[in-house]
Amino acid sequence: MVGASIEIHGHAIVTDDDRIADADGSTPLALRNEADWAYFQAELDKADLIVIGRLAHEANPNFKQRRRLVLSRRAHGLERRVDAIWWNPLQTPWGQVASALLPGGGRVATPGGQGVFDLFLSIGYEAFHLSRRRGVSAPGGRALFSACDGGLTAEAVLAGAGLIVREPLALDASADVWLSVWRKG
Repeated sequence: MVGASIEIHGHAIVTDDDRIADADGSTPLALRNEADWAYFQAELDKADLIVIGRLAHEANPNFKQRRRLVLSRRAHGLERRVDAIWWNPLQTPWGQVASALLPGGGRVATPGGQGVFDLFLSIGYEAFHLSRRRGVSAPGGRALFSACDGGLTAEAVLAGAGLIVREPLALDASADVWLSVWRKG
């Protein structure tokens, strides 16, 4: 984390096999849940900046006109475009981005994809809001973190990053959707 005044919150819903997308890159229909969506939208409403991957940005219109930072190797450093602010982390470090976009601090939400989740895992999450739809898998799909492709669970990755979980909360018990908020220890 860059400064004490910036909180980074990750947000994802995953399958039993820690996937955020199926083999074709789409969110599995079974991961779409109204209770999880309502929680997620309320959390995004608290954010001063939303960092999202290029593919997710292109697939999800910004109807609420939230302040988006699109992570992409196609960006030149940090650049303002009509649709969002674009950022290439290989050219401009997070500290410079945070200073430029959040000089007074604030809350950052990172709803993915995998490249965004991996990057901010190394920068440091204040919290990670991990929803899980039990009983659903997506063989060959895109993992939450790249380390999940190596056999680690999402929970093991978050614990390895120094985050601590509290008891899971049933967002939708009838659909078997559970939320665990992992916080910096």
